[in-house]
Amino acid sequence: MEDQFQDGKEEVIQAWYMDDSEEDQRLPHHREPKEFIPLDKLSELGILSWRLNADDWETDENLKKIREARGYSYVDICDVCPEKLPNYEAKIKNFFEEHLHTDEEIRYCLEGSGYFDVRDQNDQWIRIAVKKGGMIVLPAGMYHRFTLDSDNYIKAMRLFVGEPVWTPYNRPHDHLPARKEYVERIINRGGNQAVEAR
Repeated sequence: MEDQFQDGKEEVIQAWYMDDSEEDQRLPHHREPKEFIPLDKLSELGILSWRLNADDWETDENLKKIREARGYSYVDICDVCPEKLPNYEAKIKNFFEEHLHTDEEIRYCLEGSGYFDVRDQNDQWIRIAVKKGGMIVLPAGMYHRFTLDSDNYIKAMRLFVGEPVWTPYNRPHDHLPARKEYVERIINRGGNQAVEAR
């Protein structure tokens, strides 16, 4: 399943190393010069991604295949924008706190766009830009954060195995089994040292 639905994925999902600027989190935060990352680097970090037809999400057979193969039984749709999300500015700041979940985070962009920031094996920030049609899965135990871009709008499908558990564990939570498993499976693979919380 991981190798399917890859055509044109680079048009809806891009990734790059971030700068260290404290400017508005909704800016692209490219380094100078820009350092784009091939999407197969994301799969090395345990991230899955696909390009699907967001105009046909309600009847899309490809989405149905992914859901069946991965057991995504729960689905909801959320609009994140100033007009539709109560306490918008506070929520956006909250989403941007570095955290992990004990289950996968699955997001499918139906409209708009946003950024998912993750850490590589050396603890450097990678920004993943997701546009309409892009679907990503962040593995359990991976530190990450989310923000909108300067367009301030995303309509996203959230998927889950079974009943959703949205609990974020802000860094550091290295003692959690999901984090230990992620570090062992991804970070320590190939001889890299485990990332210590700061």
